[in-house]
Amino acid sequence: MKTDDIEAFVAVIRSGSLNAAAQSLGLTQPAITRRLQSLEQDLGVELLDRHTKPLKPTRLGQEVYGHCRAILREMDALRERVAGDAPPSGLLRLGVPQTLGDALLLDAVREIRARYPELRTQVATGWGSVLVSRIEHGELDGALVLFPANKVFPDGVEARALGAMPLQVVCARDQAPVKAQRLADIQGQGWVLNPDGCGFRASLQRTLADQGQALRINLETYGTELQLGLVADGQGLGLVPAPLLARSAHRERLAAIALKDFKPEIQLWLIHPRFLGPLQEVVAAFADLSTHLIS
Repeated sequence: MKTDDIEAFVAVIRSGSLNAAAQSLGLTQPAITRRLQSLEQDLGVELLDRHTKPLKPTRLGQEVYGHCRAILREMDALRERVAGDAPPSGLLRLGVPQTLGDALLLDAVREIRARYPELRTQVATGWGSVLVSRIEHGELDGALVLFPANKVFPDGVEARALGAMPLQVVCARDQAPVKAQRLADIQGQGWVLNPDGCGFRASLQRTLADQGQALRINLETYGTELQLGLVADGQGLGLVPAPLLARSAHRERLAAIALKDFKPEIQLWLIHPRFLGPLQEVVAAFADLSTHLIS
């Protein structure tokens, strides 16, 4: 039984597709098929129901999948043990939330490259749930994500809380209310927010729904600085982590609105696979740099 065959089987189950598994392992689809067939021959069982799309394991295949994942984890642990003194090299794959990309990507990646010149850095941005899935499927070595403090992460995903960040409702300074308001009192101005899929937006939408109101969107776009610029121009209300507001180029034209019935807070997390080998040090350094940049 070959480790390569086990890796191919696990990749197929995770992705639900021979083609996607091949891409994740840098192989051709026929090569993945051969490895699956080799593992099935070694075990003497059929592992996949080839009549379903996406591909799914047979009942016994699902059980074998659990054992295969455990084998790969142990292999990772062994590699980490023997490679503990090796300098970090090769490819470093990082993930960053859409919301934080503008604030930290350029400086953090520049510093990582300066500290670890043997590494080639590849960065992906996305919503937190997507980044968690990519960590779980072995597509990223580390990621920063924004979730509530009580977030429960999947097995195999290590998570470390890096600090809480309050979210602030903001408006153009010349449109700021005189005193603290309720969410319903300002809702008529409309909002400048991320597209659907953003956790901040979902939290706001739930609060409004509990109050019997619908979310009114004026503009939706990616990029915190772009959103804050639009808010400063009077295009609507914004919702942003307090550290990003403090470092924004538009901060002098913005005002934070203190609301009595909406005081959201988000937790910044570092997540990574259980076994990282020499990359453990680099991923931890990336988290420390990022925390410093947005604090």
